[in-house]
Amino acid sequence: MKKTFQLAIEGKHPDRVLEATKHEIRKYVKRQRRVPLPEGVDYWDFDCKFGTSADNATVVHFATITSLIDAVAKEGGKAFYLELIAKNGYRAAKLQDAGDPDQAR
Repeated sequence: MKKTFQLAIEGKHPDRVLEATKHEIRKYVKRQRRVPLPEGVDYWDFDCKFGTSADNATVVHFATITSLIDAVAKEGGKAFYLELIAKNGYRAAKLQDAGDPDQAR
């Protein structure tokens, strides 16, 4: 998804537009996560870019998108650009500590 979202739409309450925008993003993420995983892939990850326009968009972590949208809305921004690209995600193996008594149970 590469899209510029408008936050100031004439005739619509800004809070409702903001919530509708967040809903659209969540719906896209849920739909992408339902796509069957290729063999050997653990989960769907996302490459994310966020900015006030496509020209000044920077790479951000997926978990920070909602707070960034809220910040733009709070500052009175009229629009923001969001780019979400699904990619293969691989889980790293966790190291087990042999000296931890809780692990021995």
